[in-house]
Amino acid sequence: MAVRVLMSNNVPAGPDEVDDEALVRAYAAEPAADGLWVRVNMVASVDGSAQGTDGVTDSINNASDKRVFDALRSYCDVVVVGAGTARTENYGPAGKPLVVVSRTGEINDRLLAAPRGSVILATVEHAPGLPAAREALGDENVMILGSYSIDFTALRRELAARGWTQILGEGGPHVLRDLLAVGVVDELCLTIVPRVIAGQHLRIVEGQPLDVALDPVLLLEEDGTLIGRWLVKR
Repeated sequence: MAVRVLMSNNVPAGPDEVDDEALVRAYAAEPAADGLWVRVNMVASVDGSAQGTDGVTDSINNASDKRVFDALRSYCDVVVVGAGTARTENYGPAGKPLVVVSRTGEINDRLLAAPRGSVILATVEHAPGLPAAREALGDENVMILGSYSIDFTALRRELAARGWTQILGEGGPHVLRDLLAVGVVDELCLTIVPRVIAGQHLRIVEGQPLDVALDPVLLLEEDGTLIGRWLVKR
């Protein structure tokens, strides 16, 4: 990645070639007090759209964002994503455990057909799709995290209990809002692509208002694409 390092705690600033080793340093994360680190990775246009005109994130991705997306997946122990995003973006197995958050207990057929153990459902006791999910995924691959709504603090504890300490969230916007609201997120990674989308599209965070302070620790630039990291202030 031929970039300008605009700001970094771990990589010298200036024009440089950020190789794989430098990228690892740039995204190095110290565990939080409970031994975990939860980062969420999102992408948006300059005017704040988390979707292209076709309603999917993939249409605003570019090569710079894809390299960081792949790198962050390689660093983590587990990927967490909302069922709506998994469905819209046609998620398949992630090459490591994939936790799908669904209040209804329903996930897309591609994930239901994935090898057993590669997909874990995080849902609630009264989810209408719970019986079918248990049959398809196996009881051991279904987390019950509340009666009617997802307890995201319990989700963090459950991931820790399974030995996953480096956790990568990939949205969607409503899941990110709920994670931020209960203080589960340690870090937000955001790629800003040099495009304006306009129209009625989701932002990276959707739902009831909240105000979460962030501390910037990294900003890279390549061909107009900005790639940053912000730590959540405690």
